[in-house]
Amino acid sequence: MSTDIRAELAKQVRRPAHWLLVAIAGALTLTFAYLIPYASYTGTTSDAPGSGRGLDSMLPGQFIGNAVAGTPVFAGALALVAGVLVAGSEYTWDTWKTVLTQGPGRLRVYAAKLVTVAAGTLLMVLVLFGIAAAASAVVAALEDRSLVWPSLADLATGAGAGWLALTMWAVLGVLLGIALRGVALPIGLGLVWMLAVQNLLAAIAAPLLDWAAELQKALPGPNVGSLVAELGANEETPGVDALVGAGQATMVVAAYLLVFAVLGGVLLRRRDVL
Repeated sequence: MSTDIRAELAKQVRRPAHWLLVAIAGALTLTFAYLIPYASYTGTTSDAPGSGRGLDSMLPGQFIGNAVAGTPVFAGALALVAGVLVAGSEYTWDTWKTVLTQGPGRLRVYAAKLVTVAAGTLLMVLVLFGIAAAASAVVAALEDRSLVWPSLADLATGAGAGWLALTMWAVLGVLLGIALRGVALPIGLGLVWMLAVQNLLAAIAAPLLDWAAELQKALPGPNVGSLVAELGANEETPGVDALVGAGQATMVVAAYLLVFAVLGGVLLRRRDVL
């Protein structure tokens, strides 16, 4: 199994697309959590000084919320794309036959892909936390504020929640790549769900229909949004809204992760890979 994991990791780290996705996630977090809010706060945009987000939200004590605020939508979407690339590319390149004829069984190869996906999402979380921490320290220095950091327990909780959320999205990408046997269609459908359907349900259907409001509490996106809201993510961020408690959100997201992983393995094991 360790050989399969090393082989999969060696293959994926050589793909520039994965590094690009991590870089985009970091750039978006820096831009929307710090650069634009700070420009608004200082009055360097068209708004009056202080009319944007408060300074406290950009200081080191709040950087955990800023780091994970993108996981319900944009960072989660990038993780989903990465998951699709890990599994769906084997169909696009027609390499499943080559991989499986080398000896390992389908489930061993699939498990190695899941481990690789988890490692990739962990890297993304660490990058987001590093960027948010550095940016918050710069803001504190510019505004002559003291560096008051979250506790190690809060840091571990925030990183774990972000890792859980991103891994869930990435494993959904793996499932879509296997179910639809490709890359383009799974990415397209996954992004439509995350960027359009979820937001339309929350913004239009839920305020008008009671059943829609209850339904969204069981969907993966709103539960990720509730989870990161409990960690201090700004609720003005798309997808962030404390609809349910942190405990329920954690259990629902973990359940979706398990279901997506099992369904992907069942499909890969039972269907022809061609």
